[in-house]
Amino acid sequence: MASKDVLGRRGEDLAAGFLERAGYEILDRNWRSTTGEIDIVAQSGGVVAIVEVKTRSGVSSGHPFEAITYQKLRRLRSLAAEWCTAAGRSSRVVRIDVVGVVAPPGAPAVIEHLIGVS
Repeated sequence: MASKDVLGRRGEDLAAGFLERAGYEILDRNWRSTTGEIDIVAQSGGVVAIVEVKTRSGVSSGHPFEAITYQKLRRLRSLAAEWCTAAGRSSRVVRIDVVGVVAPPGAPAVIEHLIGVS
């Protein structure tokens, strides 16, 4: 596995733990369709959050949130609709969240959660 894949997996694991500690129930991880993948699907208070996780080892190339483009948000909205249909949850309130993880080697990770970005 490439080092960026290891970093990405670590970030997703950290993000899932962060969300669980914040009271979210993880409904799905790495859900795939023919059009893409959702990193985490979580629920809290009757709201389903489609969570995109962006992980970096540092911010010299930019903050993880900077990787969220208009095109990425559009794809996430489409994937959210696909997931809801597949999971039979079309009547739920659904939002798009982003979790940014900065995980420098040998140092504690910093995790930030943007709620309802789209």
